[in-house]
Amino acid sequence: MNGAPEISGASSYEAGAAPLAILHLWPYRSLPRRGFVAFIAITCALILMPLIAVVGSPVLWGLLPFVAGAVALTWFLLERSYKDGTLLEELRLWPDRIELTRHNPRGPRQEWSSNPYWVRLRLHPEDGPVENYLTLKGRGREVELGAFLTPGERTALRDELQRALAALGA
Repeated sequence: MNGAPEISGASSYEAGAAPLAILHLWPYRSLPRRGFVAFIAITCALILMPLIAVVGSPVLWGLLPFVAGAVALTWFLLERSYKDGTLLEELRLWPDRIELTRHNPRGPRQEWSSNPYWVRLRLHPEDGPVENYLTLKGRGREVELGAFLTPGERTALRDELQRALAALGA
């Protein structure tokens, strides 16, 4: 007989049970806060080193605003990178429901859900915006998953999700 698996309700979303699996995805942070302080300090030291030759001359005052602007711009862009790193994707699996919630750093929270029996997990090796683009499709909507991950991580995630979805249907 073809169709959705029969759910007893013991661990279902409808019965209010906890999800069988929860997956959190977030971008890799290559520069921790302690490294940020060291990077700014080293940047300041290296930028100010050539200015030693013009100390005591009016040229120093002409160059100083540009040096301060370069350091301030570097600081601002690194802070923005940290803010972008607060992105979080949360995937929850129940036998009768799959939910994806994306917490955006500068935008509204996005949510998607479907019955896992009807969900299609697809890896687009070359025809997506990034290599090994991973999507979930269900209820007439296709959503991306882990676009900030490396291609290898997306492939591993696809394999892990396929196993989890297959276990739900068993």
